[in-house]
Amino acid sequence: MENIYNKIKQNKRLTIEEGISLYKNADLITLGQLANAKREALHGNNTYYVRNLHIDYSNICALSCKFCAYSRKSKEEGGFELSIEDVLNKIRKHANHDIQVVHIVGGHHPKLPYDYYLNMLKSIKEEFPKIHIRAFTACEINYLSKKFGFTEEKVLKDFMACGLGSLPGGGAEILVDNVRQEICGPKGSSETWLSTHRLAHSLGLKTNVTMLYGHVESLEDRILHMSKIRDLQDETKGFTSFIPLAFNPKNTFFENLDYTTGHDNLRTIAISRLFLDNIPHIKAYWVMSGMAMAQIAQHFGADDLHGTVIEEHITQMAGGLSPQEFSVLELTRHIEGAGREAVER
Repeated sequence: MENIYNKIKQNKRLTIEEGISLYKNADLITLGQLANAKREALHGNNTYYVRNLHIDYSNICALSCKFCAYSRKSKEEGGFELSIEDVLNKIRKHANHDIQVVHIVGGHHPKLPYDYYLNMLKSIKEEFPKIHIRAFTACEINYLSKKFGFTEEKVLKDFMACGLGSLPGGGAEILVDNVRQEICGPKGSSETWLSTHRLAHSLGLKTNVTMLYGHVESLEDRILHMSKIRDLQDETKGFTSFIPLAFNPKNTFFENLDYTTGHDNLRTIAISRLFLDNIPHIKAYWVMSGMAMAQIAQHFGADDLHGTVIEEHITQMAGGLSPQEFSVLELTRHIEGAGREAVER
């Protein structure tokens, strides 16, 4: 391992084989020290957060993905869809929080008209012009283009004209096709997801990227996922943050699986920081891993705690153990409690 450690210290790019070796063989403390050094070289003592609101406009979905506890079929118990006024009311409800970003995703709804999406974006932007709208995963964009017979470029340009500011990173899951076929086959191939983000970047949209780990994938699969992200970032420079998401198995096809361990979560954060040398930020998404783990992750490569995340539901429906939100005061306290400086972005 010493050769790999020395390569990291010299800021040389890791190969796929070296990334896999780190996952399998590296000492966790050494990994943390190396990742922390890289994190501090990039961001000093800063840990970033944002005042954000999550809005799930509907969980009615035409697809059936094994890892998902969130989706429902039309008229199935627990299914819902929000009107545009419902969406606006959710933002109004939290106006005193000075929301900066609204994060909007939903199921692959079989019946909502195209104008619903356009009018949702326009209505938010008209009433809340300062709010940044991060909405619709690459999988949603791909689905809508097929459903309405448009190119993805038209869908993205139409949405941008109505106020879309960036894409979230959801739907990536694991960008290895045999794994995707097992957990989310209806969402399409790895290249489908990557091509949508490539297109978004070419149009000037910044995007995030996630990795859902802790289900049926191997350690090799995780590194292959990161490698594909790194390659696209070399090409487009469009990714802002990488967000490892610890799988919550409750109420899914994989309910017999255990939750990920703290050791695995920290190892994954650290390797993400070391392998993804061209991604600016690594997020510790406290919603899925817990705030205590996110605190520690700030010394294992993570420089971003995402945000206040008001009204998160998707993880909660899969047995998430964290609260649905933290106030700015609480979030700042958790960042500073880890010896970092909280910086609102």
